[in-house]
Amino acid sequence: MSQWLAHVIERAAAVDDWLSPVRAEALAKLKEQSWPGRRTEAWRYTSLHAVEDLSLPTESNAQAEAPAIKGLDAIDLVFVDGRLTSDLAALNLPEGLTIRSLTDKSDIAEQVFTQVKPSHHLFGLVNDVLATQGIVIEVAANATIERPIRVVNFATDNVESHTRVLVSLGDNAKATVIEHGSGTGHSLNTAFAEYDIADNARLEHYRFALHQGEAIHVGGSHFKLANKSRLNSTLIGYGSQLTRLDMDIIHAGEHAHAKFNNAYLLAPKEHFDLHSTIEHAMPNGTTEENARGIIGDKAKAVFNGRIHIHRDAQKTLAELNNRNLLLSRGAQINTKPELEIYADDVQCAHGATVAEIDEEALYYLLTRGIDKQKALVMLNFGFVQEMVFDMPNEALAEWLQPILKQRFEDMMERS
Repeated sequence: MSQWLAHVIERAAAVDDWLSPVRAEALAKLKEQSWPGRRTEAWRYTSLHAVEDLSLPTESNAQAEAPAIKGLDAIDLVFVDGRLTSDLAALNLPEGLTIRSLTDKSDIAEQVFTQVKPSHHLFGLVNDVLATQGIVIEVAANATIERPIRVVNFATDNVESHTRVLVSLGDNAKATVIEHGSGTGHSLNTAFAEYDIADNARLEHYRFALHQGEAIHVGGSHFKLANKSRLNSTLIGYGSQLTRLDMDIIHAGEHAHAKFNNAYLLAPKEHFDLHSTIEHAMPNGTTEENARGIIGDKAKAVFNGRIHIHRDAQKTLAELNNRNLLLSRGAQINTKPELEIYADDVQCAHGATVAEIDEEALYYLLTRGIDKQKALVMLNFGFVQEMVFDMPNEALAEWLQPILKQRFEDMMERS
């Protein structure tokens, strides 16, 4: 066991709130966990050396505001270093939407907390026992919430923080939730979210994991789909000293549909690790997952995408595609798409590609008088722009385009 994990267990024993009985169960599981090493399959390509002996303050007085996005009229909930800075009482919420603090006891929190996220995630258990600050979002049955709900999570320099988001959508409900995380300083942040999506409910979901520099960010978004529910999720991730995300989608009802697009962009020497698991436990479910990565010089990306078709999940249609572009011979991607099928009446496919920039396409642009740097940016942005254009929210798509373009330019200058 690492020194940091031993300290986590020590601190967790002192946490005392209304969720303590559930936290105690998570703590018991955490004590049984061994510290991941190279022989631990889920962490085979991601070293936790930077975390082993880490010791950072757990409190700060920093303040921040949600980034302005033209055309986005969102209900903003802001965390700074794990501390909720938004005044929930001042929010003007539409009918059918309830937002509470995790510190307030509620039936919805009891129904969702640790009930969607699989218990085998080491840092998920850490978040279970230490995330005393969080948000509980409830969308009532038959309610349609037009304004997106945006949860902004800032990690500042020299702080360790943990946040939790719990979301419940009632029958026939519709909502949009945006998870926006960022930080560049030397920090450790865990941020996990659980979504319980009832019959015929619709969730539009975004996760922007825009941590860079010396930030260490570990988190996950986890979804449980009931009968005929629909999920459309988009993940945009940067690399940092260490970024690791786990995304789990559980088809717990029949005729559920999930679409999951994700793109990760690593500047030189950064690290990004994405593990996605799709559990088809019931019949007639559909899943479409598309993952694309651009990896800069001496950067390291990890993608593990797993689709598990249970024995009773007949008539399942599932597809997984991972495509990666290396900006130099020093860039590295470890990709592992998996299909595990126990039903016999299914249609499933998966694939992965790794390539360098198309020299013929680059040559074509150069011969048309386009500067090499600009041509490289054009080719890079074209590789992932489909993920951006496919986003249902136009305001978010328009906001992302110049940000990603600048990200590409910075990556090319450093590669």
